Amino acid sequence: MAREKKRRSNGRRSPLAAAALIGIGLLMTGGIYAGASAAIAATDDTSSSSSTLTVEDGKKLFQANCATCHGLNLQGSEAGPSLYGVGELSVQFQVSTGRMPLQAQAPQAPQKPVQFTPAQVDAIGAYVQSVAPGPSYPSDEVLDGEGDVANGAELFRINCAMCHNVAGAGGALTEGKYAPNLRTTSPLNMYAAMVTGPQNMPVFNDLNLTLEDKRDVISYLMFLQENDSPGGYALGSLGPVAEGLFIWIFGIGSLIALTVWITAKSN
Repeated sequence: MAREKKRRSNGRRSPLAAAALIGIGLLMTGGIYAGASAAIAATDDTSSSSSTLTVEDGKKLFQANCATCHGLNLQGSEAGPSLYGVGELSVQFQVSTGRMPLQAQAPQAPQKPVQFTPAQVDAIGAYVQSVAPGPSYPSDEVLDGEGDVANGAELFRINCAMCHNVAGAGGALTEGKYAPNLRTTSPLNMYAAMVTGPQNMPVFNDLNLTLEDKRDVISYLMFLQENDSPGGYALGSLGPVAEGLFIWIFGIGSLIALTVWITAKSN
């Protein structure tokens, strides 16, 4: 009789075991559901991003994100300029770099994380181009980086280096404005900046720089992006001021420290 009771007691399941089984079941069900949902969402995102958006899609995006400042008909307002004649190239530059939509009024629109996909940027640009045409995309040859690098370097030094630095490292301007660093700028946005003249940059039309000259300048900047400084550590490519400061602090400082050490040892 005692053995029978012992067997029965050993065969009983603990109440915690049932709770654990229910918990494991819920976790497995939730994990499977989350994985399936993520897969479906990824598929939807891929299909939507690969599909070509239309001008009508660009209009809707513009009205939802840009019309508050630039007006429903691109006429502008007190908060933003008119977009008549800026063209799709200006939209490409401003929106693909995150400068627009603008978060707050400032001396200059800063770069920030981009809010739109490339397809959406193209759609907004196509809508602006359809309403008020302006500068458009160049041929692939202009952006191929196969231009005359030496001529591009000379043109850049003459026309751009006073703001962007000879190595494209950027620099400060007046009233809180600045010329941005060009070491990560895409060839298309280099061309767009020259043609549309954003922020404080002047417009370089074909009378200032021919299409071949623009190709050469872009080739020079692409060369800088693809090649490290041949002289070692570039110190931000900020020029003789940074280099002189480095030598003064570390070079002369090391000599002074060595002199003090020799004097202390001799004493």
